[in-house]
Amino acid sequence: MQQISRSILVRSACALALGLAIVAVPQHALAQVSVSITLAPPALPVYEQPVLVADGGIWTPGYWDYGPEGYFWVPGTWIQPPELGLLWTPGYWGWGNGAYAWNAGYWGAEVGFYGGVNYGFGYSGQGYAGGHWDGGHFAYNTAVSHVNVTNIHNTYSETVVNNSSSHVSFNGGTGGTTARPTAAETAAARAPHQPATAAQVAHRQSALSNHALLASVNHGKPAILATARPVAGNERPEGKATAAVHERATPKVAEKPAPVHARDVPAVARKTAPSSGDAERDRAAQKEQDTLRSTQEKQRQELQEKQAQEHAQAAKQPASAASAQELERQHQSQTQALVQRHATEQKTLSDTQAKRPEEKREGPTR
Repeated sequence: MQQISRSILVRSACALALGLAIVAVPQHALAQVSVSITLAPPALPVYEQPVLVADGGIWTPGYWDYGPEGYFWVPGTWIQPPELGLLWTPGYWGWGNGAYAWNAGYWGAEVGFYGGVNYGFGYSGQGYAGGHWDGGHFAYNTAVSHVNVTNIHNTYSETVVNNSSSHVSFNGGTGGTTARPTAAETAAARAPHQPATAAQVAHRQSALSNHALLASVNHGKPAILATARPVAGNERPEGKATAAVHERATPKVAEKPAPVHARDVPAVARKTAPSSGDAERDRAAQKEQDTLRSTQEKQRQELQEKQAQEHAQAAKQPASAASAQELERQHQSQTQALVQRHATEQKTLSDTQAKRPEEKREGPTR
């Protein structure tokens, strides 16, 4: 069996566990990279897009990811965006510095650079032609998006010219695409954007745990190519053909995976103090809530900066899978401790404020 030389960069363990690590490798890579290896990923398989039955989903194409046992297929699926108005920029493999590095996808107002890889279904290598936001609704281009027009009425049909029939799954290097980011794609990558959602992370984790999706097992032709909905938790897609996946029932809802880094934890939300009927007391209670929120958000940001600095320092050291995994374990422990402490503090304050002051009792009449 061909020996695969691995060069694990910053957050390699996170990449294997969550696929959301951050480091820059190829010069033209505008997104974030997580893991680099010297073996090119397999070609993209040809498959049909499952029908979208619920409004609001945006197609996220299937891709080859990399885990402890090599490349594995993450099925394409319909995903609800984290916010209205956001579009998905797919991740891609890029050749640089003598290795293939994964550039993680992200959600943003515009579609950025994804290596010129033709993922299909509107992702022809540049931009997205599968639909666009129209006010607070997403309009689907039925020329390339398979939606149930009986349930979904915000549709249109616009022919998309696809000048590439390539199934190459990486950019640069021998046999890869030769695309380079445009000025608009560069701007999209630098603009504020969000990482993959918890549903996407769970979907990838499910694929990682499915032995049949390993390229070494399916030889580049996975049986499960796409799903109508993201697969939750450790649940695995059933059936041996894509068509069977299309007809699956709604997967069971599983708990969200525990955050590994402080950046994975949402900003502390503002809580409204309970009303007591006493305006002055309510103002004081709300001030306590706001003070707690400010303190907790500062702590979250400080931990996020600390972890980012540690990753930057680790990147300057000789690559070591063991040390990278240990760093990720430390960060996960720190993050979970912060989340637990904040939850306890919030509960304590809320319980205290919920208690009404005892009514003053008059003494006995003399």
